[in-house]
Amino acid sequence: MKLRKVSAASAAVLALALTATACGSDDKDGGSSGDSKKITIGIKFDQPGLGQKTPNGYEGFDVDVATYVAKKLGYTEDQIEWKESKSADRETMLQRGDVDFIAATYSITPERSEKVDFAGPYLLAHQDVLIRADEDKIKSPEDLNNAKLCSVTGSTSAQNIKDKLAPKAQLQPYPTYSACLPGLQNGAIDALTTDDSILAGYAAQSQFKGKFKLGGFKLTNENYGIGVKKGSDLKDKINTALEAMVADKSWDKAVEDNFGPANYKNEPAPKIGDVKS
Repeated sequence: MKLRKVSAASAAVLALALTATACGSDDKDGGSSGDSKKITIGIKFDQPGLGQKTPNGYEGFDVDVATYVAKKLGYTEDQIEWKESKSADRETMLQRGDVDFIAATYSITPERSEKVDFAGPYLLAHQDVLIRADEDKIKSPEDLNNAKLCSVTGSTSAQNIKDKLAPKAQLQPYPTYSACLPGLQNGAIDALTTDDSILAGYAAQSQFKGKFKLGGFKLTNENYGIGVKKGSDLKDKINTALEAMVADKSWDKAVEDNFGPANYKNEPAPKIGDVKS
């Protein structure tokens, strides 16, 4: 009799443990655990015009694209969980399943495509330079010779210009792109270089409106895609959503809302799968 009582108690404990485990399981179809349906999306938190965390929430072109895609996948805005995706962490985050997809100025490259899949592209950007609005001496990349060019730690953009186009450019080290802007404004540097979409986002900030302009040099092609885990069926669904965003003009509105103040001369919306080399 005593043995039967212990067995019954053990069974009860086991059932309780199984119930707790089930409640804490990760329902990846819903994007997160628990009863509420969620989707987790990786974005940049520090790129004005593209992906930025503000006191009022999240904003930028990548945020608008990701929100539109999520809605087409069946999620409302309050069912989106935003997660910061720094450049060096993106492949790992997708491989671990930390996020469902990433829209974070994520250029499609052969090396990255070996590790993750990409939907898109949804924007064709180019490496360019940002200069003062009244600058009239820098009209080509070669004019950057002897100019003071902002070089950001961890970025190869400025070094590429010095190596290939303007060997006499004077690289000025700064910790971040945003730190370059006051120097550009006061003349401590002459130009800042990275993707034109990122430059346009910075230039479109209210405190800098009308103070800077893009050179329009189109030094490289940067095909922004939405990253998903290798083999994920989300890729095709996201591509369908991106096509709908272009067709109903939501894509054009997102471009104007986020880059318009910088007079960004964007490329037309790229066709799905058309990756420019």
